Amino acid sequence: MTKKVFIVDDHLMVIEGIRSLLQNEENMQWMGHAMTAADCLVFLETQQPEVLLMDINLPDQKGTVLCKLVKERYPEIKVLGLSTYDQQSVINNMLSNGASGYLLKNASKEELLDAIDTVITGGEYLCLEAAGSLRYPRTEKPIITKRELEILHLICNGLTNPEIAEKLFISLPTANTHRKSLLKKFEAKNVASLVKMAIENGLI
Repeated sequence: MTKKVFIVDDHLMVIEGIRSLLQNEENMQWMGHAMTAADCLVFLETQQPEVLLMDINLPDQKGTVLCKLVKERYPEIKVLGLSTYDQQSVINNMLSNGASGYLLKNASKEELLDAIDTVITGGEYLCLEAAGSLRYPRTEKPIITKRELEILHLICNGLTNPEIAEKLFISLPTANTHRKSLLKKFEAKNVASLVKMAIENGLI
């Protein structure tokens, strides 16, 4: 049985890496890729893969939202969430929106093939890190300094780095460093994720 696989991800290195892992596999048909949610939906209008590898963060739409749309329109397609994040909330969002599994982007070839085989046969696949995150969710709040908390409030109020620097009488490089530190401590990819996590942790 030929397994038809398609990927939607906005990083060419990820796309090419996964393609190289799968393209020479027996009974595996690489159907191509899309780099945006919109392009993915256009592709699906005429062709449907059996397995759709889906990035969590896309330029025009969250992967969780795209997953829900795909499953509503094409319930037979199996979606595998693909991410660098193993937070419980992200994994749960993908699964609740119809994903059949979740993989980290550093997955081995064997793990990727196992995940595809599992979901095609109707099972659910969670990589070891994702399963561990669901079983032992992180409950501790990130440890931040008083100054970082002050800057976090300003970020949540929509201030830019130059505005923060001016308001707190600090240099722009210092403001930049604090913002990067907050993003790293919260494991947030962007400011929107940072604000959401700050709210969830009761910091603002």
